[in-house]
Amino acid sequence: MMQRARDLDAADPIAHFRDRFDLPEGVIYLDGNSLGALPKASRERLHKVIDAEWGEGLIRSWNELPGGGGDWIAMPQRVGAKIAPLVGAQAHEVIACDSVSVNLAKLIGAALSLNPGRKVVLSEPGNFPTDLYMIQGQPQVEQRLAERDKMIEALDESVALLLLTHVHYKTGEMFDMERLTKAAHDVGAIVLWDLSHSGGPVPVDLNGANADLAVGCGYKYLNGGPGAPAYAFVAERHHGDFTQPLTGWFGHAQPFTFSDEYEPAEGVKRLLAGTPPVLAMAALESGVELIAEIGMEALVAKSRALSEFFRECVADLDLDLVSPRDPAQRGSQLSFRHENAYALSQALIARGVIGDFRDPDILRLGFAPAYLRFVDIAEAARHLAQVLESGEWQRDEFATRAAVT
Repeated sequence: MMQRARDLDAADPIAHFRDRFDLPEGVIYLDGNSLGALPKASRERLHKVIDAEWGEGLIRSWNELPGGGGDWIAMPQRVGAKIAPLVGAQAHEVIACDSVSVNLAKLIGAALSLNPGRKVVLSEPGNFPTDLYMIQGQPQVEQRLAERDKMIEALDESVALLLLTHVHYKTGEMFDMERLTKAAHDVGAIVLWDLSHSGGPVPVDLNGANADLAVGCGYKYLNGGPGAPAYAFVAERHHGDFTQPLTGWFGHAQPFTFSDEYEPAEGVKRLLAGTPPVLAMAALESGVELIAEIGMEALVAKSRALSEFFRECVADLDLDLVSPRDPAQRGSQLSFRHENAYALSQALIARGVIGDFRDPDILRLGFAPAYLRFVDIAEAARHLAQVLESGEWQRDEFATRAAVT
């Protein structure tokens, strides 16, 4: 397998982009689906923001950066516009702001404002917890859950919103966005897609699927840094009609008039609430620019090739694959069920192969196509085979749960 991996790397048209990331020696990083690697440009950009834009420009940088070339005030719109083509949206339909959780709260409220008289939000059991928690935190909402094979049957005229994660965080299984969106629209429901495990390595066409709303993560495949701002999408057809509950001053039509009465800004800008975090937004912008430069077509193709190669490498191991076998039906990850999955993940990390664990029994390995090599995949598979065959995962230190798994 190693020689085949070398041949695949030699033929990889985007292999050179790996040099644009700061990756530690001796580490095979298969957790980019949880936190993306550091782009070298992000370090340079943050130094510039700190030293010149903040240090020299001070508050003036909200209006004009030292030396020209933009400002801070429009960063949410500017970064959102750069994310938009990665998810099949128009530039003015996406804005970068807040976290996924906060944006979910805002967009659930937006959906209810677009569907007055209905209060049911439909999702699935086992959806990412924050999606369910944000539904449960809305006092005017009735949560309804349906298994994914019964989802269309569960849609009826009481449903205000269908809220689903496009790529399941644990299994990697992908919903048919276009089919589910149409089914929801047929009963008059709005659809909110969580793209947290999709944006970057998976083909997403929000407008092609006629999607209404979406939210996505900035710190996974977009490499925006730990806790990076998220992004939110509202289809243009809803721009004049939706409201959202977090009516902060940056979402005001004229925030610096300091009016006592809230007046929403136009379009997605009304999704803003508080002051944008400039340092975090700058790091996200660097990551997004790099992913956009590589291009979605090449990223999707390599993502599928990497995960398929790993699946072939571990086909004979005693692991239960819970991700779809068809790479077109899954995100950029493979998940395996094993009763000692946590200890396995820790034993791999001790060898420099970083994946993660999802309770209760899932070993999850992500394949970030922007910087992973096929030789990394072959080597990771070799380590996994050795850990299983040797039983080294049974060492006591690998059984102690850390706070973050």
